[in-house]
Amino acid sequence: MKICQVEKTLVATARIGQLGNRRLLVVKERGGSKQVAVDPVGCKPGDWVIVVGSSAARTAAGSNDYPSDLTIVGIIDYWEEDGKKEEVKR
Repeated sequence: MKICQVEKTLVATARIGQLGNRRLLVVKERGGSKQVAVDPVGCKPGDWVIVVGSSAARTAAGSNDYPSDLTIVGIIDYWEEDGKKEEVKR
């Protein structure tokens, strides 16, 4: 699992049928590169989220046959880092 921040919605009207109508979001790890994640939980830009990859991403998206390698599984309300509580504005 990784912690990422949602940057924006990704619009892709031409896609394979297996993707269905699932929302796709651009997410970024702190200090990392941008990636595309499937959003089954209803995130908005600015949200800090928990994402899973690999076979866990396909399962979290709803099917082992789903073509995802990054899926959002939760929206973070807060976390503690180095003994300091990080509040997340929603």
